[in-house]
Amino acid sequence: MNPDNPSALQLRDIHLPAEPGWWPPAPGWWVLAVLLLVLMVWLTRFALRRYRLHRQRQQLLAMLDALTGQPDNATPKTITELSILLRRLALMRFPRQQVAALTGREWLRFLDNSGGNGRFSDGPGQVLATGPYQPTLPADVDLAALSALMREWIKKNMSR
Repeated sequence: MNPDNPSALQLRDIHLPAEPGWWPPAPGWWVLAVLLLVLMVWLTRFALRRYRLHRQRQQLLAMLDALTGQPDNATPKTITELSILLRRLALMRFPRQQVAALTGREWLRFLDNSGGNGRFSDGPGQVLATGPYQPTLPADVDLAALSALMREWIKKNMSR
């Protein structure tokens, strides 16, 4: 063999290694898969919570509409049921210790502080403190304004 003559060396062609298989994936793909799975679980929980809140809000508003559908139907029983509706929602959305024992003016102050903007204590919501305990309601009870106030309070407190 003569090193000066290239044809005499009898070199073989270059062989490339085999392509890597697609399985198992690299560690980065595993990390990405876990992150995507966590994100999907979180988004699903978030969407379910939003859906449930929306459905509950719609049910509460439907109950409010059923109770206040006829403005001339303002009776102590109607006012009692409206107050019960608000109290149930408040117990769902706020700590029980904060809401359960409230009555009268304290109850109205709580409603004002949690979205009523002073209209429960000084506006159409005043009837919730005294109305259930009266044999007949005063003639100046505005059930439509009370319904609008309660609708606004429900929407504010069911959007959290």
